[in-house]
Amino acid sequence: MMAMRHTAKFLSTGAVALLLAAGVSSHSVRAQAPPPQAPPPASPAANTAPQQPTFRVSVDLVTTDVIPRDERSEQFIADLKVNEFEIFEDGVKQDIASMELIHGGRAYNVKAPPPAPVQEGIILPRSRPTNDTAGRIFLIFIDDLHLDFQQTPRLRTLLKDMLKNLIHDGDMFGMVSTGTSSISQQLTYDRQILESVANKVTGGGLKPSEIISSSNGVGQASELRHRAHVAFETAYDLVNNLQKINNRRKAVIYISSGYDFNPFERSRLEKTAERTQMQASDLENDPFIMQERSTNALNESDLIREEAELTRAANRANASLYTIDPRGLVAGQDMADEVNMQDWNEYLRESQDSLRVLAENTGGFAIVNQNDLVKGLKRIDAETSDYYIIGYYSKNPDPLRRTRQLEVRVTRPNIDVKHRTSYTLRQVAVPAAK
Repeated sequence: MMAMRHTAKFLSTGAVALLLAAGVSSHSVRAQAPPPQAPPPASPAANTAPQQPTFRVSVDLVTTDVIPRDERSEQFIADLKVNEFEIFEDGVKQDIASMELIHGGRAYNVKAPPPAPVQEGIILPRSRPTNDTAGRIFLIFIDDLHLDFQQTPRLRTLLKDMLKNLIHDGDMFGMVSTGTSSISQQLTYDRQILESVANKVTGGGLKPSEIISSSNGVGQASELRHRAHVAFETAYDLVNNLQKINNRRKAVIYISSGYDFNPFERSRLEKTAERTQMQASDLENDPFIMQERSTNALNESDLIREEAELTRAANRANASLYTIDPRGLVAGQDMADEVNMQDWNEYLRESQDSLRVLAENTGGFAIVNQNDLVKGLKRIDAETSDYYIIGYYSKNPDPLRRTRQLEVRVTRPNIDVKHRTSYTLRQVAVPAAK
């Protein structure tokens, strides 16, 4: 509960600090039909006719980060023109309304979006002048509920390495943890805060031996589900706040060992058989074991749903998730855990795949099963320093088609293009009928 209260504080104060520091203006345009001409005098019967409803249309500039690289050298291509890009939504070609190049951390406005229609009686402030530097926004999400205590030194080293290889002057960053580390650092430009906060981080994840030796398998599954729910809910709220920010590179550095709602199934069964002095084969048809397996199957579907919700929120905010597993290259299990080898391999694959899904579905990448984490940080730095921001107004007016597929092409040959592949329309609140 203490960690969740810190998180709430971060969400409220951090978003305000972010908006004030960025000086961001929304590209959202609301259009309303002009008032009708005064009608001629109507008959008494006509006066009783119900009024026609007023319809409001929300038109948003859809933006996406695009990273074009040479297929052979993998070098960023910084001289592309507007007419060399093609963007498609659900297979329909869109008209590019804006394009901005960010190269080496500096912003170059290639094509500005058209001004929003001015409504009568509304005075719009002057546009904020374009700055020639484009500081990035990083949210460092530390899921210490899913980080083993033994990984604490590597985790602290990773955070300090970010000062040298990722977060530079002009970048804003915030930090939040999910567990007992109780990290809640609102967005700031002060890079030195990162080093002081890093010394507080401590892993608090469940050990394999704790999961296996639980006397109540269903209760342990409930604990795993609760921990994952806390992590996804916290990350979802953080990412959701990023929707308020436009025209800045937004990245979430997601540090976790990943998720598996049904780990070490065979080892847990063997432990139960040992405790009850029965054969594991005799427990296969035990009604309580069968009920537990049914519950765990439902839990796995919950994990898929929560991953999907988080990736949709990130895509709406045009934010990429870069997932990092501080375990590094995992050679094998700890001998004290006494885990069935097949169970261990399945757990390792499942937990790492969950991190890959979060990253790949949001335009980022996963740093898993590798010891050189600095190399991964430098790659994140490169991807968030060199990119294009392309914007368009969707030609599809159907509000019921909320999830839409994106494809960006470059007409110049031999160029590999990286971008998010979908986005979901934000929900517009409908006023209650009076």
